[in-house]
Amino acid sequence: MDFAIDAAAPAVPDCADDGTWLACIACDETFAPFEAVRYTCDECDGLLEVRYADPPTFDEFGTGASTDGPDRGVWRYREGLPFDLGVTLPEGDTPLHRVPRIKEAVGVDALRIKHEGMNPTGSFKDRGMTVGVRVAKELGVGALACASTGNTSAALAAYGGRGGMQTLVLLPEGKVAAGKIAQASLHGARILEVDGNFDACLDIVQELAARGEAYLLNSLNPFRLEGQKTIGFEILEEFYADYGVFPDRIVLPVGNAGNTSALYKGFRELVQSGALDPDEVPKLTGVQAEGAAPMVEAVEEGNDEIRRWEEVETRATAIRIGNPVNAPKALPGIRNTGGTAVAVSDPEITAAQRHLASEGVGVEPASAASLAGLKKLRREGVVDDDERVVCLTTGHLLKDPDAAYEAGGDPEPVPNDADAVVDHLHD
Repeated sequence: MDFAIDAAAPAVPDCADDGTWLACIACDETFAPFEAVRYTCDECDGLLEVRYADPPTFDEFGTGASTDGPDRGVWRYREGLPFDLGVTLPEGDTPLHRVPRIKEAVGVDALRIKHEGMNPTGSFKDRGMTVGVRVAKELGVGALACASTGNTSAALAAYGGRGGMQTLVLLPEGKVAAGKIAQASLHGARILEVDGNFDACLDIVQELAARGEAYLLNSLNPFRLEGQKTIGFEILEEFYADYGVFPDRIVLPVGNAGNTSALYKGFRELVQSGALDPDEVPKLTGVQAEGAAPMVEAVEEGNDEIRRWEEVETRATAIRIGNPVNAPKALPGIRNTGGTAVAVSDPEITAAQRHLASEGVGVEPASAASLAGLKKLRREGVVDDDERVVCLTTGHLLKDPDAAYEAGGDPEPVPNDADAVVDHLHD
């Protein structure tokens, strides 16, 4: 594979603080990381990326200077993060499940499920929040805010509460699973339901952040993605420990495209440090629901920009997003790793959710999109039978208990009598 990045470590600008700085991916302007609150480029409003003078290697993971941080999880990778330790619960170190019956049914050489629903608040968002809330403290801000389809709000409220900070979340009215709203509420967030979709909520939160009302912690914030890239580090280490090779492909759900962007960035840093050969980088393969698939549309049509979908609908509420803000980072990640993107139907998502549950892996609908996408790509011949694949599942089954109940079987009423129970079972 022709990996389309410069393998050399980036040149260090004068503004670098202890070897860390922010760089615009559009115009290459650079900024000191913590001198001011900044989400996008001052010059062109392009997306920002955190960069390091010395990108990490596998040998450095777990060897940071901190003596009170965890040996596992996100902060094990502190050599590739802006700080030695953040506001932690702790997070990361999620299982890489074996699913032998699903592997045989799909027909690939190896298949593992990276279950991010096993994080403290039940989703991958915790990885980004442990770093993002730490940065907020460094910047001296007192209030945090996000727009959310649910998981971000739960994580923001939990980590903001842990850090002793006020939290505000904006949700699309009637479009967020009750389990997620309950989490944010119990953790103390102030919750506003907006008469609009997620993208409208994000527009408002961005305006509030620009006015200085709160610190934005959606994945537009470049520090959020630093925590999320540790998903990729864990996958590579865990998979290699079991198979002696890295996976050929990572299939993941796409909402705002933060994880696609984050994994791509982490892999680029490992290439730049010499820890990973370009041809060992897994193919990043994004999956969206058919009713909310602007990234898939851009990949299929060969566009460098996405078209914002004003109307989106899918039972996979966590990826019901029509304007992925990280598309400028994610599209190169898909293309430069030789990956692709695919849209799947809600029935295909539900079938995949049931299939995962049959192996004991309980996930919310959006998470199951990754397996649904893998199945579709196998049917279409895009994924070969000799590939080694990891599917990323992003949220726990109990995030959306109503969807889980609908996907499962109905309870069967029986009389209060053992003989009647036996008769019913054998009927």
